[in-house]
Amino acid sequence: MTDHSIKGKTVLIAGGAKNLGGLIARDLAAAGAGAIAIHYNSTATKSDADKMIADLKATGVEAVAFQADLTTAEANAKLFADTEAAIGKLDIAINTVGKVLKKPIFETSESEFDEMFAVNTKAAYFFIKEAGIRLNNNGKLLTLVTSLLGAYTPFYSTYAGSKAAVEHFTRAASKEYGDRGISVNAIGPGPMDTPFFYGQEAPDAVAYHKSAAALSAFSTTGLTDIEDIAPFVRFLVSEGWWMTGQTILVNGGYTTK
Repeated sequence: MTDHSIKGKTVLIAGGAKNLGGLIARDLAAAGAGAIAIHYNSTATKSDADKMIADLKATGVEAVAFQADLTTAEANAKLFADTEAAIGKLDIAINTVGKVLKKPIFETSESEFDEMFAVNTKAAYFFIKEAGIRLNNNGKLLTLVTSLLGAYTPFYSTYAGSKAAVEHFTRAASKEYGDRGISVNAIGPGPMDTPFFYGQEAPDAVAYHKSAAALSAFSTTGLTDIEDIAPFVRFLVSEGWWMTGQTILVNGGYTTK
């Protein structure tokens, strides 16, 4: 019987230095991962990455970090090749990279459109491609998207639109990689209590989002906490392997499909 536990597995987490990606790294280390590679985008995050690596190593996990702008196919290929050279062939690949823009369509510039689709769509596509090439048989591939995929709302056209494509990438990849036992899924968190959220929202919008989910009153922040998402990630990259090709909105009832 195939072993779908996390114990001893090799893991790559794009955007793994802090926030949700960082929590996922710590969570999978605690679950017994043998080696974890984290990716970070810029020198501004290097100190977070260095601390993450030190903390992971302190738990006995082999850990390495790589900096890269993943908006090119070449950068994704290099990240996977460097990771494999450093910690061995991968069992689990998780992409938490994303960029949010809240702006009316008529105010959105071409350069903003291009950047949103480069970060949220192109990077995700080539991460999925390289994972399909590099993952071990019976591997797990997961992408973070957004619960706005289930929303009827203004102002997030480029954010939700660029993430929407990943839902289709996920379905296609699950079909193409399924004959190797690789499961491919996407998780769409609700508005999360991280700096990425507050940087985009005015106080009245923050207040609305904190009350919009069915379970908001039972959340410490009213929003989706990163601690609410990590268990679902852990499940989907382990015993939850039989679920594949799915986009799951994990948001306390903020939106549904």
